[in-house]
Amino acid sequence: MTSLQWGGRFANAPDDELLRFGSSLDEDLVLAPFDVACSLAHVEALLGGSVVDDAKAATLTAALRAVAAEIADGTFATHARATPFEDVHGAIDARVRELAGSTGDWLHAARSRNDQVATTLMLYVRDRAKRAGKASLAVATSIIGHAREELERKSVVAGTTHRQPAQPVLLAFVLAAWSEPFTRAAQRCILVASDSCCFSPLGSAALAGSTLPLDRNRAAKALDFVAPSRNALDSISNRDAVLDLAHACVRAVVDASRVAEELIAWSAPAYGYVRLGDEASTGSSLMPQKRNPDTLELVRARAAKLVGAYAGALGTLCGLAPSYQRDLQETKAQGIAIAEDALATLEAFARAWKTIAFARDRMSATALDGYTVATDIADALIAHGTSARVAHGLVGAVVAQAELEHRPLGAADLARLARQTGVEKLQAPLDAPASIAAKRTCGSTAPGDVRNQIASIEDELARLREALS
Repeated sequence: MTSLQWGGRFANAPDDELLRFGSSLDEDLVLAPFDVACSLAHVEALLGGSVVDDAKAATLTAALRAVAAEIADGTFATHARATPFEDVHGAIDARVRELAGSTGDWLHAARSRNDQVATTLMLYVRDRAKRAGKASLAVATSIIGHAREELERKSVVAGTTHRQPAQPVLLAFVLAAWSEPFTRAAQRCILVASDSCCFSPLGSAALAGSTLPLDRNRAAKALDFVAPSRNALDSISNRDAVLDLAHACVRAVVDASRVAEELIAWSAPAYGYVRLGDEASTGSSLMPQKRNPDTLELVRARAAKLVGAYAGALGTLCGLAPSYQRDLQETKAQGIAIAEDALATLEAFARAWKTIAFARDRMSATALDGYTVATDIADALIAHGTSARVAHGLVGAVVAQAELEHRPLGAADLARLARQTGVEKLQAPLDAPASIAAKRTCGSTAPGDVRNQIASIEDELARLREALS
């Protein structure tokens, strides 16, 4: 019973199997350094309120710093797993009592695991939100680097909707579009990190505050919070920061999954648009010729897994009254698992991106497949006074005829449309570069506009990088 933080009112020791069932130690060992930081701040609150004297505070601080060193070198995890603890917080408290002797018994004065866990999670969220933001930036930076290179090469590709050829676009335009969600992901992570710096739960105790004069402001300052939380009951069960981090992480991995899906399709011989490097591909144990985009497929699968985990975390909270319930232990584990898995996925995705090579000739050769300049011809008719509906119908009929004859659209088709509409001479782009250059609206695939997009994204990435430094 001495290893636990409670037990005085119980006649019997807890069942070992039930204690193991209720333990979250393996899931939350990752919280260990943040719990030490939380505990050091609690010592500051105890000292500031004269609950402990300078000597006791010094002993507790030295013990906690020794535990921090054990966490860093890996020996603490071995120690913690050797005894059945309920969680990492109890394991650290027990280790401090071993190192500090009887003075260690003062560490938990005026503190509950409720406010301890809530504060430790806020510190974890702050750290992982910044890491997730940096991982999202790494992906965006890699993609936009490819975009700038492909812009200089003037690489073209058939842009698609519904997986069908739609209009010719610059490959750089597509890549710029792919980078945008990851800039938004980084922005979300920055907001999560910022929100986690607002109000410190530490000192809320079990739910109602403490009769001991803790200096909550001193503790909040030690942990770089703006202020102590306003309401103790809300503080001990508030998991908004954990859910915000999970949401930001899941959104980023879903974005990665969508791009991965496009790259998986593009890497198939039917497209032949990209080649994933050997470093990010795998083979078949049976078929010697196979070259599989397994990394990208796993990114896609992880997204589905994390969406389910996020739903589970939300679901756990649905039926809980606004106070501490043990169910929140599951939310803690779910939030940690989501963040750690998402970070690993984003980092793998960024590494895979560095190995990608585009088959520009193949893209260019198929840019007009599916009559992708048809919209340009319809626009030319509209510019000469034909209504949008009439132009759509006339060009659709021309496309149908060309398809029957297994030929591309050409000058003869323009001449036919000119006669039908009374236009003296109809001119419209009939090749991919001309179609791309003809765009007039901002945000389009026109080369100058794409150049501006890339420059703007690069500027934004630089600002985000500075915010995350």
